[in-house]
Amino acid sequence: MTNWQDLLLQKDYDQIISYSKQGVELYPNVGEGYYYLGLAFLLQSKDEEADNIWTLGLKNSSDADLYTKELYEILRQEADRQEELKEYQVSLTIRQYIRRIIPQNFENLVQIVYLYLQLQIFNIQTLQELGLINLIQSGIDINDNALLQLIENISFTPISQSKSEEDVTFYLGFISSCIPYVQNKEVGTSKLIYAAFSQKLRLDISLKFVDMCLQLCPDSIMVLGFLVQLYIKHDYYNEALEVARNIIAKFPESLDQTIAYHLLLSALMSAGGNWQEIKVIFAKYQSLLSDLVQQNPVDMNRFYVTYICMSCFFAPYIQDIPQDNRAIQNKVMSLVQSNMQHYQPEITQRFQNNQRSRRESPRSRKSSKLRIGYLATSLRQHSVGWLARSLFQHFDRDSFEIYGYFPEYSQCKDFLQEWYVRQMHKSFREGVDYWGDNFLVAEQIDRDQIDLLVDLESMTSGNCCDILALKPAPLQVSWLGWDASGLPAIDYYIADPYVLPENAQEYYSEKIWRLPKTYIAVDGFETSIATLRRSDLDIPADAIVYFSSQKSYKRHPDIVRAQLQIIRKVPNSYFIIKGLADETSMQNFFYEIADSEGVERDYLKFLPFAKFEAEHRANMAIADIVLDTYPYNGATTTMETLWMGIPMVTQVGEQFVARNSYTMMMNAGITEGIAWNIQEYVEWGVKFGMDPQLRQTVAWKLRQSRKTSPLWDGRQFAKEMENAYRQMWEIHNG
Repeated sequence: MTNWQDLLLQKDYDQIISYSKQGVELYPNVGEGYYYLGLAFLLQSKDEEADNIWTLGLKNSSDADLYTKELYEILRQEADRQEELKEYQVSLTIRQYIRRIIPQNFENLVQIVYLYLQLQIFNIQTLQELGLINLIQSGIDINDNALLQLIENISFTPISQSKSEEDVTFYLGFISSCIPYVQNKEVGTSKLIYAAFSQKLRLDISLKFVDMCLQLCPDSIMVLGFLVQLYIKHDYYNEALEVARNIIAKFPESLDQTIAYHLLLSALMSAGGNWQEIKVIFAKYQSLLSDLVQQNPVDMNRFYVTYICMSCFFAPYIQDIPQDNRAIQNKVMSLVQSNMQHYQPEITQRFQNNQRSRRESPRSRKSSKLRIGYLATSLRQHSVGWLARSLFQHFDRDSFEIYGYFPEYSQCKDFLQEWYVRQMHKSFREGVDYWGDNFLVAEQIDRDQIDLLVDLESMTSGNCCDILALKPAPLQVSWLGWDASGLPAIDYYIADPYVLPENAQEYYSEKIWRLPKTYIAVDGFETSIATLRRSDLDIPADAIVYFSSQKSYKRHPDIVRAQLQIIRKVPNSYFIIKGLADETSMQNFFYEIADSEGVERDYLKFLPFAKFEAEHRANMAIADIVLDTYPYNGATTTMETLWMGIPMVTQVGEQFVARNSYTMMMNAGITEGIAWNIQEYVEWGVKFGMDPQLRQTVAWKLRQSRKTSPLWDGRQFAKEMENAYRQMWEIHNG
């Protein structure tokens, strides 16, 4: 019996033709010979010969319907195989022939749309020619998965790349026409949300997606929650607050209330300045979380689990009490993990069995190199992306294989994201829906036999939490992206001698692994030409300029009060405030405290975020002193400050995010400016402002630190991370 699939894999078309012709001659009424003879011709670009032989086969067949059905199945399989090989033009040629013999095969037409997109030959005319809307509306049985794929395809590239308003309107109308026929409404909603949120679309276009989501799932807390985040993303804070408050009033159930208060807290923190209400809402939210942990539900909807895993995100911005913050966080993340494993018990068990088998048979794979996987949504133009570069640049690829997993891979061009992809031995870039199927990523990690999986997101990504909770790798480690998540599936949390106090292990569920000097190092930062001068802000040339660049989350009123006390005590000093927030709300917040502290408003200058990071760093030269935030310090902003040689004042606290600047300054060889309470913070701020010699000395030390300090030695840091990975693996196998 001829093994046609092997011959196709080998591209032995001459042999296929030879065998097929023999079959046709011996059995002229049997379709198989015709099927593969025509396919071989088609794969050799002999379209006319293929058409002739298939037509002859149909003519000789006693059952035309069966002949067409069998031919379709063979062509479909080969089209799928060619698509997997990324031979899109070949796949399209096959599918175009399928369209000729079965013009109303909806699944085939959807795949043609996909192939048009991959080949970049898609346009409105090609979509209209396929007649998909007429087919959908005709009442024939439509495969829901295919319809969802069509919606997903049209929701991405065509809309984001269209330059014509008429084209955008057409595509949105096309998707809207499909909506009434979607059967799995929750999945359809998820795909629309992901399409709207993962692209750099205008707000009005994204709101069209929200309207379509509400067609599928009216009064859905999932959709309304997305709407809150969408407004925040586009800096429409009042609208975000209004929707969040409406959700609280509309959904009285306990679990819904937990989500609703999370959304309201997110909107308030993003807008900035509303600290009295923030504290009230935070207290209510903490109470709801405590009740939820006590109830311990193990069958929550996936949407709720995604939100719950990020539920403790705001606590460190509000209070520096790690014992309390982490106590509830560890319990919440244990609940998240139990729900995810309850949701997929077979996958969880399979991962455990596979890891046990590999441990018992360590020679079962070809390479002896330790396989390190990195799970991340932020290896792009993001703080994590900027800070992790030196590790990947210097990694020992003779001893390690590096794998990258990007569950929220951005289709929008991001040069840093693409740089990371190139550093990987292998990368998995299959994006998942906003609340989509993360198990594809988890299963890929298991198939790749990753030894140690590094989590770069902590609990800032619901998708990554879902994956980690299933424990797809035998060792899982958190580093860099945030404080440790508290997820029981995480084995280690990478820190250093400074960033966590000595007693921190008492309230961490993960084993703290302290690197010898620093938990982060970079080789430096790119800068461009400065575009900001003091005269642009009406600041005198001889003034003392203080600077702070942070998001609204970090503008705690206690530290802002201390900053303004410094301004009041240092004559001829100005304070430049830069960051993401509601402009009016943030200015009123600062002005109110300035008025109470006796600081004239004219001495406060507000700036928006710079468009490019290199420009932001260059413009930092306008500052004499940088004032850090507390209880949540800067991280990337601190590194940039030190690299630019600017003196800095920071207050050291107890929690990880209140000690970031401390460890960075210590590893840059700087102790000047490190304060252990609010009074010392003010004293250091005043001292720097009044003593130009002190500023010059610290600036000189910072410039010298570039040559020898651990903070700027990416190569040595990479070695220390590699040693940590080896030791963790040895302990695991000991």
